[in-house]
Amino acid sequence: MTTPHQSGKKTSHGHHSGQGHAGHGHRGGHGHSHQGGDGHGHSHAPDVNDKNARAVAIAGLLILSFMFAELIGGYLSGSLALMADALHMVTDAASLGLAWWAFQQTKKPPTASLSYGRHRLPVLIAFANAIFLLIVTGWICVEAVGRFITPEKVLAGPMMVIAIIGLLVNIAAFFVLRQGGDDSLNIRSAILHVLGDLLGSVAAIAAAAVIAVTGWYPIDPILSVFVALLIVRSAIAILRQSGHIRLEGTPEEIDCREIIDDLTVKIPDLLEIHHVHIWALAEGRLNATLHARVRSADDVPRITAAIREELSSSHGIGHATIECEIEEAVSADA
Repeated sequence: MTTPHQSGKKTSHGHHSGQGHAGHGHRGGHGHSHQGGDGHGHSHAPDVNDKNARAVAIAGLLILSFMFAELIGGYLSGSLALMADALHMVTDAASLGLAWWAFQQTKKPPTASLSYGRHRLPVLIAFANAIFLLIVTGWICVEAVGRFITPEKVLAGPMMVIAIIGLLVNIAAFFVLRQGGDDSLNIRSAILHVLGDLLGSVAAIAAAAVIAVTGWYPIDPILSVFVALLIVRSAIAILRQSGHIRLEGTPEEIDCREIIDDLTVKIPDLLEIHHVHIWALAEGRLNATLHARVRSADDVPRITAAIREELSSSHGIGHATIECEIEEAVSADA
C-alpha cells in the first residue's frame, strides 16, 4: 500500500466491529470487522452429527466383534494374510473408536482456552489414522518378505472359513460407514481402513483357494503385499489432505486472486483488497482475514457488510476478519 508521502494522500483507519457499531468510524486506528460469533462457517461444512458418530460406532463394534476370532484363526491356520488382516482390524477398531470420540467432542461449545471449539479434532484423528495405516502396511510388507523367502505351511480350510466370515463383517461395516456419509475426512479415513480389511479378506479367500488346489504357500504373503500396496496411495492422500488443513494452508478449491478480483469488481468504492489469508478451521469451515482500502469512514459499514456477504454467498467463507484502511484526500490547507 502507498504511504502518505508517496501518494500525496493521508491514510487513516476506521473502526468497525460488525457487532452493532456499524455507524462509527474513527480515525487513528485499525478497524476490524468480524463475521460470525463462534468462528465457524456453516454454509459448506460437512454434516458432522449423530449420524456420523453412530456410523463409526456400529462399524467399530462389528470390527471389534470379529477381530479376536480372526487373530486366533490366523494363528492356528498359520496364515499371514489372516493375521495381517486381524492386526489391521486392531488398528481399525482403535481408529473408529477415536473417530467416534472426535465427533462427540465437536458438539462441545468453545471455551476460553479453545475459542474455536474442537472442530479440528476429527481432522487430527484422520491424520493419525493415516499414519497408523502406513505403519501397518509397512509391517505387512516386511513380514511378507520373510514368509516368501521361507514359506510356512498354511491350513487352507480354516483360513477359508475365517476369511469368508471376515469378508461379510467388513462388507457390513463398509455399508454402515457409507450410510454415515463420506463427505467427512474422518469418515473417509475410517472407510479406507475398512476397505483395506475387506480387500484383505478377499485376498485371504483367494490365497486359501490357491493353497487348497495347488499347495503353493507363497501366494499367502504375495497377496498380503498386494493388498497393502492397494491402500498405501489412499492413505497418503488422506495424510496430505489432513496435514494441509493442520498447516492452515489455503484450501485447494480456493483461488485468492479470483476472490480479490471478484470483491473489487462487485463492490463499489472498494479501492483495494490485500493481505488476504484463507484457511480451513476444519473441513468446509473456512476462515479469512484481509485488509480493505476504502475512500472514507462513511463507506466502512456498507463495504464491510458487502464483503462479508460476498465471501459467504459466493465463496463459502463463513468467518471473516476485515481490517478497513480509510484513505482521504489531503485538505487544501494541510
